Amino acid sequence: MSSVNPAKGYSRDSRYITTRITADGRDGFPVEPGRYRLVVSRACPWAHRAIIVRRLLGLEKALPMAVAGPTHDKRSWTFDLDPGGRDPVLGIERLQEAYFARDPEYDRGITVPAIVDVTSGEVVTNDYDRMTIDMSLEWAAYHRAGAPALYPAALRPEIDAINEEVYTDVNNGVYRVGFAGSQEAHITAYERLFARLDRLSERLERSRYLVGETITEADVRLFTTLVRFDAVYHGHFKCNRQKLSEMPVLWAYARDLFQTPGFGDTVDFDHIKKHFYVVHSHINPSGIVPVGPDPSGWFAPHDRAELGGRPFGDGTPPEPVTLAEAVPPHHP
Repeated sequence: MSSVNPAKGYSRDSRYITTRITADGRDGFPVEPGRYRLVVSRACPWAHRAIIVRRLLGLEKALPMAVAGPTHDKRSWTFDLDPGGRDPVLGIERLQEAYFARDPEYDRGITVPAIVDVTSGEVVTNDYDRMTIDMSLEWAAYHRAGAPALYPAALRPEIDAINEEVYTDVNNGVYRVGFAGSQEAHITAYERLFARLDRLSERLERSRYLVGETITEADVRLFTTLVRFDAVYHGHFKCNRQKLSEMPVLWAYARDLFQTPGFGDTVDFDHIKKHFYVVHSHINPSGIVPVGPDPSGWFAPHDRAELGGRPFGDGTPPEPVTLAEAVPPHHP
């Protein structure tokens, strides 16, 4: 849950369940293949991070995934994509059931991504910020052969610093622009967003990736906002100084990632647009979901390889996405 104060602008509720699933089980939840279920929505940028990292690291079998539908009401995300409207493993219709199993008095956001303990039916964590880091570090014993180092020790301070800037000014920044409660708050957030995008563009003009010579956690976090920019944030959230496709460096960078296995093959523009344009009825009261933009541009050459770098370092790309987890072909 989040709030809008006309004087101060948009504020995200960051009170997450911070229990961790670790190799040593120090929080009471040890890493165990098949014990947990990662609940996501393909529409949500925060959940999309977890989808990408899980795929890049090859955790599909160790950490099975449940996909909620793209829209929800005030109560929570629903499993309306599954037969009978229930998740076939957890047996629940709404994600809130797993939150209330953990805490019947739970009064915070029913958010994705969330990891649910299948044995108890309770949410273990919805701390998306830590979740993907722990996939890299705590789940290492179950990574696929050739999995990339998304959070290498030598680069962690730089990755953490970039992640903080990107979260504050870009990931959350687009929401501050779109949900601003006053003209002044909108202008302040708008200027901060595009100032950061300009600085990121300058950085990426000379470097293929944000940190180091390979894809890291930092690239995943920026990508999930960039891939939604023209489809949602430019118009729906009024982030309209330019489209992503009008920012040459960032557009080429985003296409480079999109065309890398594990990124574009997890993007569902149909779900993304349905979520934002339907759920945010106070912004889009008609509920009309735009047909565009044309996604074919994402497959245009990007020429970023000229900057050097290797997407997976000494590792290898993930195998093609399984049929069970593939984005439906009619969802461009």
